Parts: sequence; C-alpha cells; structure tokens
Amino acid sequence: MFTTDTMKGKTVLITGGGSGLGLAMAKGLCRAGADIAICGRTVEKLEKASEEIGKEREGSKVKIYSVDVRNHEQVQEMFNQISSDFDSLDGLINNAAGNFLSASEDLSPGGFKAIVDIVLQGTFNCTHAFGNYLIENKAPGSILNIVTTYAEHGSAFVLPSACAKAGVLAMTKSLAYEWAEYDIRVNAIAPGPFPTKGAWARLVPDSMLEKMMVKQNPSKRLGKHQELANLAVFLMSDLAPYITGESVVIDGGESLKAGQFNFVTDMMSRKKLKMAFKAMKPKK
Repeated sequence: MFTTDTMKGKTVLITGGGSGLGLAMAKGLCRAGADIAICGRTVEKLEKASEEIGKEREGSKVKIYSVDVRNHEQVQEMFNQISSDFDSLDGLINNAAGNFLSASEDLSPGGFKAIVDIVLQGTFNCTHAFGNYLIENKAPGSILNIVTTYAEHGSAFVLPSACAKAGVLAMTKSLAYEWAEYDIRVNAIAPGPFPTKGAWARLVPDSMLEKMMVKQNPSKRLGKHQELANLAVFLMSDLAPYITGESVVIDGGESLKAGQFNFVTDMMSRKKLKMAFKAMKPKK
C-alpha cells in the first residue's frame, strides 16, 4: 500500500517512540519515507530504538530527545532543538502514556495525577508547542493522538486512563475544528488490545486474562503492531488530506460487544446458537 515516497520529505515526532506501539509506528513511517524524531525519558531505550528505526530505510534520518512530556518547558526546548536538527517538522504522534489496574476506591490522588499528567497534560504540551510552530511558520501539519476504545464509554479499574484519554479525544475534536483554517489536521486512533511489553506487564500480567481478552473479541485474536502502524501512516500522510477530527477504532470489533445480545456468542457455538434460534421461532 505504501512506498518510500508516501511520506518522503516529511519529519514526524513520536512521543513514547522508544518501545511498543510508538516504536512500531516510527518504523512504519520510516519505511514510508519519513525522517523520524522520537522522545522519551530513558536515553538507553531511545538509542536502541533509533538503531532499529534506522535499519528500516537506507538514508533515513533519526534523532532522539530525552524529555518528560509533563514538563512544558522541556517540551518547548525539544521543539526548538527539533526545528534546528531538521529542515521542518510536519507531524506529531502523541503516543506517550501510562496506565495501571486499580479499584477506583483504592486510587491515591498521586496515582490519578500521574496518569492524567502524562496522558492529558503531556499531549497538550506537545500539541500546543507543535501547533504554534506550524502557525508561526504558516505550514500545514498533521497531529495524531493515540487514545483508546474506552475513551468514549469509560472502563472499570482504569479510571485515570479513561478520564485522561477522554480528555485527549475531546482535544482532538476541538482542535480539528479550530485549527482547520491553518491547514492542521488532528485525528486519533483508538486501539483495542495490542500486546506490548510495558502495557502487558501492568495490565495483562496473567495468561488467563489474555485468553479471556481473545475470547471476548469477535475476531478471536489480538492486534498486530504492523496493523496499527499502517493506519497511522495512512492518517499522517497526504493520502488522507480531508480526514480531520476523526477517531478511528482498530480493535477487531471488540468495542461492538456493547450490543445487548452480543454476549450470547460466548455461551455456545454458532451452530448451537442457530439451532436454538430456530427452536425459538414461533410456529405458523
């Protein structure tokens, strides 16, 4: 679908790009021709990721930046450095996040704040800096926020993440309208279950829980990193110039389980279901 010209001449910053889905998206964008900037808090992780990304395309340019996205001054300094290191900055993917499982009554104020500061405040800090950079330079650009399927309807046991991601989704739609006149597109991706080392250690530490996640998904599998990377490349590229303010769900249909009778697929096989439905039909 993509060639090395799809993102040629563009530079994209991916926050939290040193591992997991951020790294997968960085690699996908690099293969499609983009120069890459990644940021995070651990230099060693960023350096390793940079080497991996650079192998995706000959002649690619990859730079790393150690920064805490919760700190607005650090973020602004990073953008100043990026504008010096690259000819231009054309795209931003807000991927940095944090999450953990907890009964909401057991949450500490500090625990709640830690997640909201990374996800919501961090996304604002980067978006604010990048938006002003584009506006001042009268340049078009694209912003992609990584939210989650429960940003719209919430979820038990991940209250700080649900609140923060809901805020990011509102930010996405608000800025998509407000900044359209500057030719700045703002979209979101809402992933379902995509296994990553970091998130899985905190959220799916037990293989039994993973099996349950697979079972409740109508596609009967977890997401593959390349699938999400492909969607990110498409939304960030000039192949999608008229898409803005959109949140694209990629979860194998998992979030559709909210349908009132969808649960019956867990009760018995389709063959038995069809037999049961047939038996329930009123006689003529």
